[in-house]
Amino acid sequence: MKGKLWTTGYTVLNVAYFAAFCTLHAYAAVFLLSRGFTNTQVGILLAVANITSALFQPFIAGVIDKKGWLTNRRFILISCLIILAGSILLRFINGNMPAVFVIFALIYMIQFAYQPVMTALCFEYRKMGCDIYYGLSRGLGSAGFAVTSAFIGRAVEERGASLLMTVTAVIMVVSAIAVFFFRPSEKITQAETELPDPEENHDEGTLRQGGIKRFFSDYPAYALFVVATVFFFFGHNMINDFMIQIIRSLGGGETELGYANFLQAILELPVMALIGFVLRKVSPAKLLCFSGVAFFVKILILVFAPNMAWLFVSQGFQLFAYAVFIPASAYYVSQTMAEGDQVKGQAYFTSAITIGGVFSNLISGVILDHLGIRPMLITGTAVGLAGVLTAFVALRKD
Repeated sequence: MKGKLWTTGYTVLNVAYFAAFCTLHAYAAVFLLSRGFTNTQVGILLAVANITSALFQPFIAGVIDKKGWLTNRRFILISCLIILAGSILLRFINGNMPAVFVIFALIYMIQFAYQPVMTALCFEYRKMGCDIYYGLSRGLGSAGFAVTSAFIGRAVEERGASLLMTVTAVIMVVSAIAVFFFRPSEKITQAETELPDPEENHDEGTLRQGGIKRFFSDYPAYALFVVATVFFFFGHNMINDFMIQIIRSLGGGETELGYANFLQAILELPVMALIGFVLRKVSPAKLLCFSGVAFFVKILILVFAPNMAWLFVSQGFQLFAYAVFIPASAYYVSQTMAEGDQVKGQAYFTSAITIGGVFSNLISGVILDHLGIRPMLITGTAVGLAGVLTAFVALRKD
């Protein structure tokens, strides 16, 4: 491969990955509810899968970093084959809830686990001299999610939730073939001079000593932003994981779920692409507070939404919430922390996002089963307000 061909190959991997992310993650509740799970059980399953993925990722990274048989590319290929096998099994298993629980949790967890490996693969190949335009490939991956969302909702409504596993299996076949052929030839060697990548970890010599207590005492504003992040993503995951139930309460179905997911995915692209220009005028800390307000407003609208039109208005706030938070948090860490603390800073933000999702998974389903949609959304709104207040206190300390 040369030039554009490397970017094309990596783009295929990204589009396939995020298309499957749509069928497995955005439609997780749709599939599990169709198999007889309650909202509480859906929440427990997703929480288990998220926690397991968070523990599994650093373990796999450590194994791959040892430069043995397991490489980034091989792990992605193995992951595709596991998800392919699990999707085929789930397509035909109906009525055996323990088996569905274990298999779905496994493939849900595996798909989360190989997302950072996809990024690592790109920069591994770039070091070898492969010319890959990462930003373009990643952006088109999000477009793959958006397009899949636009079509899969109506198809599921017409043909049933089992179609999700059929589509996932087909995507995994494409992914496996793509990654099998996506490999450098023996002629490609390590470049003698390499430009440093911002995504690359700092070497051990630059890492500052000290534990969590030292870290957070050095950055009190950041510590509060981490707490606020847990609150923000409690509501964010509540909406995403139980979107189908919210939509059904407003008179919609799987078709509208597809349109809602398409809207929020497509809105992320221009904001993430242009955020660098905004950061020339506004500090990352202020943008984090701004995104927190958007997370709060997004769920507050749903509390009072009388129809589907207002749900789409709520989804429009993705433009100011998630799409701003992700790049702003990265810039905040890079601009406010010492070089030896920046890896930890990024990691704690990621952990806070995961923790917010886990608490949301465990609590939201229970409230939904026992009290209904509105009490669940009111709970998310209250937690979101706590996040906004915490973020503004953090801004005063920054």
